[in-house]
Amino acid sequence: MTAEKNLITYLVGGAVRDQLLGMTAKERDWVVVGSTPEEMQKLGFTQVGKDFPVFLHPQSKEEYALARRERKQGSGYHGFSTETKAVTLEEDLSRRDLTINAIAKNRDNKLIDPFNGQEDLNNRILRHVSPAFTEDPLRVLRVARFAAQLSQYGFELAGETRELLMSMSASGELEKLKPERVWIETEKALKTPRPSQFFEILREVDALKIIFPEVHALFGVAQSPKFHPEIDADYHCLLSLDRIAELTNDPVQRFAVLCHDLGKANTPDDIRPSHTGHEARGAELTNLMCDRLKIPNKYRNLAVRVARYHLQCHQVLQTSSEEAIELLSQLGAWTQNSYVEDFGNCCMADARGRTGLELRPYPQREFLIQCEAAAASLNASALLEQGFEGKALGKELKRLRAKAIEPVIEKYKDIDELSYACPPGQES
Repeated sequence: MTAEKNLITYLVGGAVRDQLLGMTAKERDWVVVGSTPEEMQKLGFTQVGKDFPVFLHPQSKEEYALARRERKQGSGYHGFSTETKAVTLEEDLSRRDLTINAIAKNRDNKLIDPFNGQEDLNNRILRHVSPAFTEDPLRVLRVARFAAQLSQYGFELAGETRELLMSMSASGELEKLKPERVWIETEKALKTPRPSQFFEILREVDALKIIFPEVHALFGVAQSPKFHPEIDADYHCLLSLDRIAELTNDPVQRFAVLCHDLGKANTPDDIRPSHTGHEARGAELTNLMCDRLKIPNKYRNLAVRVARYHLQCHQVLQTSSEEAIELLSQLGAWTQNSYVEDFGNCCMADARGRTGLELRPYPQREFLIQCEAAAASLNASALLEQGFEGKALGKELKRLRAKAIEPVIEKYKDIDELSYACPPGQES
């Protein structure tokens, strides 16, 4: 007999929601009614964490949580007290964020839906369960994430939920969120089918300017129509994010594309809309945002490079072999931490994140990959044996690598007209 046979359990939350939408649930969560921590441990469950009564099943390792009430006692994400004695299933469901996440299923596959979540699922509505929703400011980000996660179904915010989210944004509670919690939700959103929807919803409810002021600052910033038919920098940013989401599920690359044009937000008025120098400004803003939100270095390292060098990538077919080698070196080519391929993906998404140009050829990506491969056999070891050292060693290695990629440059010289490039000094 398995451990849960002795318990009153219900499948809850995302697993039930996804099943009703015809999706395969990635993980299952359970609520246990009428039990105690002592009984759970006696049955072989392992308690995890100290704040909430959550247990791991001894065989499946799925999470089983005791039904609980929560009361707000302080500010922020952790300002709650928890009660588990004599808590009903409906009371537990009432503390959940959205009606579509407040549906339960018993062992006989009967649905328990006290807040009409099925109706909202059918109508594609994201609606909060109760006024208690406002007690957790992180839910503003969670709702935006669910919109991105379920984007293919076209969910929209209920009017009253939009108003509630806007009031939460104005309350000052979002400023109290810990950076780590903000980043956890953002990283999850970057893994969704359409991460741009996450940022669109945050802006719609006045939260983007608080959580991501660097991204919010792009809204209303005009670009040259010669290179950007979509005109606005914010629209280009989100279009580019859609393009990279089509290319890869990698959240690191998606984050880099989000950041690639941040420098256009603080272009001096006298040089707009050319945005000359936005690459360096964007790299600086990306670093500042990563510092503020304590974003892991694997995200920072690619994002800063994409911000700093994406224009050079667009123009790489017009540059010399020496300049191409210098760009590759900045991307960590010929090392274990090469960013060349991921960088190329991000720059291609940038080039395609423009209205009417979504399928444009982008030979620069393959050009860089082939250049890296052409010079891969060259390393410092052989040159050291020949007596090269110090600056002379580095200079000779660059010379040999530049020579090694000349056949690749020759191969691509006749397809320059297919590339995306703009004159030096122009914005992209």
